[in-house]
Amino acid sequence: MRSPFLLAGLLLFAWATLLPAAEPVGSRPFDTTRRVPFNGSRLVGSPDPPAPFVIKPAYPRLKLLEPVAIARVPGMKSFLVAGRPGTIHHFAQQSEATAAAIGDLQRTIYGLAPHPQFAQNGKLYVMSIVDPTEGAPTGSRVSQFQVDRSTQPWKLRTESEVPLVEWPSGGHNGGNLAFGHDSFLYIACGDGSGIADERQTGQKLDDLLACLLRIDVDRHTPGKNYAIPADNPFVQTPGARPEVFAYGLRQLWKFSFDRQTGDLWGGDVGQDLWEMVLQIEKGGNYGWSISEGTHPFRPERLLGPTPILKPVFEHPHSDFRSITGGFVYRGQKHPSLAGAYIYGDYDTGKVHALKLTNGELEWQKELVDTPLRIVSFAEDDAGEVLLVDYMNGTLYELAPNTARSTAADFPRKLSQTGLFASTKDHVVASGVIPYSVNSELWSDGALKERFLALPGESQIEFETVTYPQPAPGAPAGWRFPDGTVTVKTFSIEHEVGNPASRKRLETRVMVFEQLAGSEEVGDQVWRGYTYLWDEDQADATLLEEHGLDRELVIRDPAAPGGERRQVWHFPSRSECTLCHTMPAKYALGVSTLQLNRDQDYGSGVVANQIDVFKQLGLFKQAPEKPTAELGQLVNPHDSTQPLDARARSYLHANCSHCHMKWGGGNAEFQLLATLPLEELGIVNTKPGQGGFGLTDPRVLVPGDANRSMLLHRLTKTGLGRMPHVGSNVVDDKAAQLLREWVTEMKP
Repeated sequence: MRSPFLLAGLLLFAWATLLPAAEPVGSRPFDTTRRVPFNGSRLVGSPDPPAPFVIKPAYPRLKLLEPVAIARVPGMKSFLVAGRPGTIHHFAQQSEATAAAIGDLQRTIYGLAPHPQFAQNGKLYVMSIVDPTEGAPTGSRVSQFQVDRSTQPWKLRTESEVPLVEWPSGGHNGGNLAFGHDSFLYIACGDGSGIADERQTGQKLDDLLACLLRIDVDRHTPGKNYAIPADNPFVQTPGARPEVFAYGLRQLWKFSFDRQTGDLWGGDVGQDLWEMVLQIEKGGNYGWSISEGTHPFRPERLLGPTPILKPVFEHPHSDFRSITGGFVYRGQKHPSLAGAYIYGDYDTGKVHALKLTNGELEWQKELVDTPLRIVSFAEDDAGEVLLVDYMNGTLYELAPNTARSTAADFPRKLSQTGLFASTKDHVVASGVIPYSVNSELWSDGALKERFLALPGESQIEFETVTYPQPAPGAPAGWRFPDGTVTVKTFSIEHEVGNPASRKRLETRVMVFEQLAGSEEVGDQVWRGYTYLWDEDQADATLLEEHGLDRELVIRDPAAPGGERRQVWHFPSRSECTLCHTMPAKYALGVSTLQLNRDQDYGSGVVANQIDVFKQLGLFKQAPEKPTAELGQLVNPHDSTQPLDARARSYLHANCSHCHMKWGGGNAEFQLLATLPLEELGIVNTKPGQGGFGLTDPRVLVPGDANRSMLLHRLTKTGLGRMPHVGSNVVDDKAAQLLREWVTEMKP
């Protein structure tokens, strides 16, 4: 089945029939014949104090492919780094360093660690995922390899592999490796599950899952290529695996040892609500899956043999979504960070630090908010901490931020932003452009009004944003001028079917800031702000940094007692970055596939939005093809359109910003409408995040909706729901649409 959209710039199919025109937005018609310059935005700077640090490339010439693990080579002032596809590179700790490939295992790698005596023995330890057909039914494996350093570049002798430890693969494989001050090798094993510790292994000691292991690689015992340290905590515990050092860990994504004290620190990735910073003790139990940090998760499950220890710090998912552990800072460049543990978040790009004094938290703060996918941290020989970006393969360092604070000048009221001529009447200022999209992002039944504000006579570059590539099917994005603002107001009917009961909930604005550099190092950022409408609907007030939940009471004849309660979530500033990502080209709605449709501009004027943009001179270089050939999504609820196009458009709008290459979704498939169905990786694919009680489920089973996990996750609430952010209510119409789509497919 082919996709009816653009694929790699080739037009496969386009519908000449346009969608029913949207209702006119606001109470004033928009003039499509001439451009009115807009110069009124006062959304400049930030409402928050400036971050204490910025980032800059540490090795400007260095470019790595999907780096996931990095380790300092003891005594050699260099690094070894593993790329997820299986490559291993070596480079010196020099500003102009470039990486030299030393080997390729041709299988997924998650961790590596050179032996403390690597300079003498050349031993390297690697965690990889092995195909079961290669004789490793458990999947996850730690092996010893020999590195030949007599050649330049070095050469990893792949034939020298000696398997050490194996455990089952699953949704969380762990994989971080590091040698402690005791010269023992520590190994992080994930819980091997998808959702909610399906194996219920978190509190068990009779397997290696959900544990941190400690082994002696310099000695062997019968039947093993390693030995068990005599003081491992569960050596004498009946039935326990003697390799276990600590347990109750869901997905310990990066741990490290303080080079000064030897203390063991790590970041444990949570599930529903929390991300944890841990200081790990010998024999420690960190709660999973009885608890998620300090919060009950499945308290009825059987507790392990030792009590649960508390994390040093917890981040709610409004701030962090996928923690990456770092290092205790022992460098010289930043005295204010001396002794502080620096760590970050893969999803939001934030970097934080905290410091303990006599075991008590002295301080915790954000250091910098980056556009990076922080997959790992590194520590160089001087003790300086580096950030590793998975997406562009670059290493960054911290530098002091000398920017002045603009917080006092930032508008705290929507009426102060300059975007509206009348905030109370929701009439935008002259020059602010209304727009609508082909396929709406589901927002729990809310209605949305959208606007675009371009400063002055500035122009848009049409489809010039292509990074990161190669990313099959990823549509090119529009590049906007500095200071561009997108505006979206959410309203909801408090009585179903009664437009008079509609009340505005919030207006979200995103402000574009052009940064120095190139796309590869993140040359743009969109800053998101939420304004909460006051009860009298006259104005809206800026929500401070953190998010907010508010319960709505909706009169609904279909609900028991004629009334239902619905939680509306107002996003924090960091939550905006979860969907508006670099791979998705940041501005999701202002794109060719979404805007290629008719818009009702009032006064009887209905016209294609891209044609209007061309007519107003909004593009630096207008698209050469007519709009009928540019490709488009369709309205999922327009029954005149083909069923396949409707379903694919819905999935594209609601899911593809995560489920695309480098998008952040941790499942190995895509949901882009720009790819043929057979290239999405979903047909008859086993789900990687658990079965949820379905019989022999697959992500999508043609002809069988009941076994299709894609549909099941869409119709869930709570644990395992998709989308996992931005929605608490099931989209029943979409669920029915997708059920019909799957059912009508030929098996």
